[in-house]
Amino acid sequence: MEIRPIGPDTMRAFATAALVFLAFGLAASPAASASDIGGQPPASPPLKVRLVEPKLHFAKAADGSGARVALTFDACMGAVDERILSTLIDERIPATVFVTARWLRKNPATVAVFLAHPDLFEIENHGENHVPAIDVAMPVYGIPAAGSPEAVSREVARGAEAVIAAGFPAPHWFRGATAKYDRASIDEIRAMGYRIAGYSLNGDDGSLLGAGAAEKRIAAAKDGDVVISHINQPTHAAGQGVANAILKLKARGVEFVRLADVEPVGDNDTTSARPGLF
Repeated sequence: MEIRPIGPDTMRAFATAALVFLAFGLAASPAASASDIGGQPPASPPLKVRLVEPKLHFAKAADGSGARVALTFDACMGAVDERILSTLIDERIPATVFVTARWLRKNPATVAVFLAHPDLFEIENHGENHVPAIDVAMPVYGIPAAGSPEAVSREVARGAEAVIAAGFPAPHWFRGATAKYDRASIDEIRAMGYRIAGYSLNGDDGSLLGAGAAEKRIAAAKDGDVVISHINQPTHAAGQGVANAILKLKARGVEFVRLADVEPVGDNDTTSARPGLF
C-alpha cells in the first residue's frame, strides 16, 4: 500500500476537528474541571482566626486575712455529679454555676436544689446548646462553632432566657462552650451586656483528668484564683477529685466566694467597664 505524505491542508483539518471535539466534550461533561485538562483548581487559603481563652482572677485580700477562692462549675449537658453537689451543700460552700438551656431542661430536680439554696449558688449563662461562641465556622475541640454573629447572639440570648425562665435572676456573666472566643465575638457578647467569665485555674481539663490529678490541681488554688471544673459528669473520675479538693481547701482555711461577691478582672477586654454595663 502506498503511503502518501499528509499535506498542510489535511493537517489543519485534523487540528480543527480535534479542537472542536475537545471543546464539545468539555462543555458537554458537567464533571469537567481544571484538573480534567491538566491543571488543579485554586485552593482556598486557610481561614486564620485568633482565638483567645480569657483569664480571670480577683484581688487578694487586702488585710491578708486568708486565701479566697472562687469555685465555678460548668453544667454543659448530661446529668449532675452528686459527689460535687452534695459536698457543696453539706459543707455550705458557695459556688458559681454556668448552665446551658439544654442542661436546665434535663435536670429539673437539680434546678430545684439550686433554687432552694440561693445563698450558695449563683447561676450564670453557659449558652443555649453548648456551642462555642465564635462567629466563624470552625471546630473547637471537635465542636462546631456558632459560625456567625447572629448565631453567637442566639446562643447567648437564649441561654439567658432559659436561666430566667427557670426562676433564677437574670445572669450577668457568660461563659461559652470551650471557653474560647475570637475578638469579634468578645465585642458582641460585651455589647449584649455580659461580662465573659474566664478562669485562672483549670481544675479538671473538661472533666477528663483522673481523680488524683484533679484533686491535686484544685487543692493548690491560691488567693484570688477562679477555678473552673465540671458538675455534669457523674461517671467521670475527675468529679471525686473535685469533691476531695474542696474539702482540702476548706480544711486549709480557704474562704469560698462567688463571682457576685468579688470584683473579678479578666484580660482581653472581657470584664472592663463599658457604658450601660451594670
